[in-house]
Amino acid sequence: MLVRVKVERVTLDTATSRFVVILKDEKQNRWLPIVVGSTEAQAIALQLENIAPPRPLTHDLIRNLLEILEVNVDRVLVNDLRDNTYFALITMTSDGLAKEIDARPSDAIAIALRMKAPIFVEDEVMRKAAIIEGATPLEEVDDELAPSDRLEQLNIDLINAVQDERYEEAARIRDEIKKVKSHLREKTT
Repeated sequence: MLVRVKVERVTLDTATSRFVVILKDEKQNRWLPIVVGSTEAQAIALQLENIAPPRPLTHDLIRNLLEILEVNVDRVLVNDLRDNTYFALITMTSDGLAKEIDARPSDAIAIALRMKAPIFVEDEVMRKAAIIEGATPLEEVDDELAPSDRLEQLNIDLINAVQDERYEEAARIRDEIKKVKSHLREKTT
């Protein structure tokens, strides 16, 4: 199943000094943070703000080429997450033939915004990596805490990390929450 998302914003993760694109699930309160390079962050941010550079940037050039060649970008799909690396596909149509091209999500998103194409994320990727509003995080939790108390503390830490735009930390906390929940399920079965 595919989850339609919109680009919520581009931000700087102050803890790591890296840029993050936030994709928001249009139906549920889930966010998918994707770390991107500064060039791609700039390209995405300029498009979000409808700012046209004086000369075409790389993604503008790609859009211009696609338009001249009468190639339509049908959609962008963030389709996989392996070893903390996201993968994407750009689906294009030319002369009635659809083609999929492998791309970095940052480039695919920058192109999708310019071509006004929808952006989707595979449901499995969202389940693995999304930050859910109201979920709970971990800062430095005492291992002496009961698992339910630890889970509560993790959820509080997660909310704080998201609000402070510390997305990599939020992702780490989300993973810890999954471990604690899994541990709790094992104890009850």
